[in-house]
Amino acid sequence: MPDTVRVPNDLDSFWMPFTATKAFKDNPRLISKAEGVRYTTVDGHELFDGTGGLWCSNAGHNHPKITAAIQEQAAAYDFVHNFNQGHPLAFEAAARVTDLAPGFDHVFFTNSGSEAVDTALKIALAYHHHRGEGQRRILVGREKAYHGINFGGLSVGGLGLNKGQFGTLYPSTAHMRHTWLPENAFSRGQPAHGTELADDLQRLCDLHGGHTIAAVIVEPVSGAGGVFPPPKGYLERLREICDANGILMIFDEVITGFGRMGTPFAFEAFGVTPDLVTCAKGMTNATVPMGGVLATAAVRDAFRNGPATMPDLFHGYTYSGHPLASAACIATLDAYRDEDIFGNAARMAGPWADMLHGLRDLPGVMDIRNCGIIGAVHLTQDGAVGDAGRAAYNGLWDKGLIVRPVGDALCMSPPLTITQDHIDEIGTKIRAQLAG
Repeated sequence: MPDTVRVPNDLDSFWMPFTATKAFKDNPRLISKAEGVRYTTVDGHELFDGTGGLWCSNAGHNHPKITAAIQEQAAAYDFVHNFNQGHPLAFEAAARVTDLAPGFDHVFFTNSGSEAVDTALKIALAYHHHRGEGQRRILVGREKAYHGINFGGLSVGGLGLNKGQFGTLYPSTAHMRHTWLPENAFSRGQPAHGTELADDLQRLCDLHGGHTIAAVIVEPVSGAGGVFPPPKGYLERLREICDANGILMIFDEVITGFGRMGTPFAFEAFGVTPDLVTCAKGMTNATVPMGGVLATAAVRDAFRNGPATMPDLFHGYTYSGHPLASAACIATLDAYRDEDIFGNAARMAGPWADMLHGLRDLPGVMDIRNCGIIGAVHLTQDGAVGDAGRAAYNGLWDKGLIVRPVGDALCMSPPLTITQDHIDEIGTKIRAQLAG
């Protein structure tokens, strides 16, 4: 075994996720430092992190209290699994998370948002099985939805490029239409049009029989598909249809959870309570991978009637409730509370919206969407789909701002610690780029 550390050379050994490898190798972007709202590359280029990591570094980077908690826990006990045994921090982290979620009493820990989605879908199927309704096998998603990259999430997801290489996924799926309507262009927050699109779920009930549908999963605010806030009344109507047909409602809050709407979870901001909630990302401020599924007592209780010596859910991960992740979760929630980070997000949502919609006059801007501390500046297609978005992304990187190009939409989700000066900085850089 070599006694030296191999440093990056041809950058070929690491098969990178969701990356155009040749384009990356032609112009490598390597970050070597992160602090607060900023990154620094290996060659000293400073960047404002307009994407909050990847929708996840809600408290900013390298938070000292979170870092210290991880270091201290690693020195105490580095790993304990939670199969028929456990450790105190996992139970404390679970209690702290559920305390933030009114109406939810339980959390099943995973290691990512993708795992959380697949776990929630399995819980939904098993829930109906335990209640004697095993015929409920259909899972309903939505066009343009992103629910991670595991098989269940891909199956209910609605982004064709993510599915195309993998053939048949979970076969019993159906999809509602997306809510991106031309008449909603430049809506500030929730758009006025599209409530009736929720009736797609009722049509699926009429087509297949409501008694065959296990669950519907939606992002309260679609994120990775391009940032699409729900039309006014849309989530409420979905809840009504679910209740009328005995369907479980799952909110995928991997992006919106932990403050991005100015509340701990988006279901509170919208006043619609689902039956299951997936979360991850902001749960540990992205410092240690962790995700989870929040469940109501009604869902959890359906699993309690089996033999006392048998697992009530044949599902789990080696690292579910990992000690380092649990410590990071607790410290992160402490930071959110002690520094009023959710409150700051609520206060900054208005200025954030003002900045974004103030860019409407720029050439090539065809739509602007926002909700909470999420936003997208959608550019007019110029050439192939994505060409305009990539060009703007590259230019903004050079100007010191990271955005997330989704097709031709420049998506942003900065740390929730942003100030007015930060918002002004983001707006100035975007204006300079798009004004030419």
